[in-house]
Amino acid sequence: MTDHHTYGTSTHTASELVRLVSDRLGLVFTERESDYRGVYHLADSIDGQIEIQPNRIPGDDGEDDPYALEHPVPQVLVLTITPVPEPALRARLSSIEGLIHLNHESW
Repeated sequence: MTDHHTYGTSTHTASELVRLVSDRLGLVFTERESDYRGVYHLADSIDGQIEIQPNRIPGDDGEDDPYALEHPVPQVLVLTITPVPEPALRARLSSIEGLIHLNHESW
């Protein structure tokens, strides 16, 4: 089973969220660049993976498109993937002012 959560904010920039999430979770994020996703930040841990991703990504037509089509308003997304539900992780992320839980999927 894999547990996936999506959080979003228009309060913080991606860089600010990297700092806030790093402070809360003690993780180190690496900046990555993708033609499909643009610039995003990735932190891997024993317990899973956390990504901080702008919600506007380069589109094929030269216009930026929402990464999360179902949530077009947040400017920045935090994506978590863990092998099992992690209530402590959810609680720590939920304690960041302006970060809103948007979606949960398990597969």
